[in-house]
Formats: sequence, structure tokens, C-alpha cells
Amino acid sequence: MTKKQKKGFTLIELLVVVAIIGLLAAIAVIALNNARARARDAKRLADIRQIQTALEMYFLDKNAYPNTGVPGGIGGKHLCDTNAGFEDSACSGTTYMAKVPSNPSPRNDGDCTSTDYTYAVAVDYNTTYEIRYCLGQPTGGISAGWHWATPAGIADP
Repeated sequence: MTKKQKKGFTLIELLVVVAIIGLLAAIAVIALNNARARARDAKRLADIRQIQTALEMYFLDKNAYPNTGVPGGIGGKHLCDTNAGFEDSACSGTTYMAKVPSNPSPRNDGDCTSTDYTYAVAVDYNTTYEIRYCLGQPTGGISAGWHWATPAGIADP
């Protein structure tokens, strides 16, 4: 009489496979989170460049940068041909930027706090400005941390 052998996997083999799949999933999640953080920083730099381009078009027409009166957040506003420049509602005249981009969420990458991009114009007859932004990690040759974009560029001078 011969014994029939059952074919299948043992419990230990199944546990090893589940552990390997769990390890691979954990590595994938970590890599995905790092990629998301890098993407947010790349978007921040692209946003600042777009805002700077709109501000330069405004300057070409008005020979001055917008005077908001008080430094503040500009995300979600419209860049119009008014003296204040950044308006909450749509522009009635020339529109330089239909909607200023907001800092992508989550905003608290690295040493950054949960704030939007802020704009301030210099008091010397509106001939320069500063846009404050923060990068969670080094991106595009710019170090992590707080930076100020000016007409001279996007990195600290």
C-alpha cells in the first residue's frame, strides 16, 4: 500500500511569502512619500517662477511692482492691473495671472511651517519685491529652508 502525498504549501512557506510582500510594500510606501515631497518642492519652484513672470509683466506696464500695503499671503488671488495688484475677485482690467498658485499641501515639509507664499513690496517706490517660500529639501540647486524670491532670482542673494 502506498501513501498519497498531499501537494500544497506549508504554513511556514506562506508566512515567509507574506513577510516578503510586507517588506516590499513598506519600501514602496517610503519611496513614494519621498517622491511626493520632491514633487511638492519642484512645484513650489515652478509656482515662484510663474509669479515672478507675472510680476515682471506688471512691472513692464506700470513701471512699479504692486503695492499690497501689508505683506501677506497671495495664494488663490488674482494679479490685476490695480495698484494693490493682488485681488480676491476677478480682474476688470488687465489680468497678469488669473489665479496665483497656492503652496501645495502638506505645507510642513522639513523645517517649513504651514504657510502660503507671501509677497511684500519694498518701500523704495515699488522697484523691488520679495516672495517668501520654503523648500523641504534641496531642489534645483537651492538649499532646503526659507528663501526669498526677488527680481534678481529665486534663491537668497
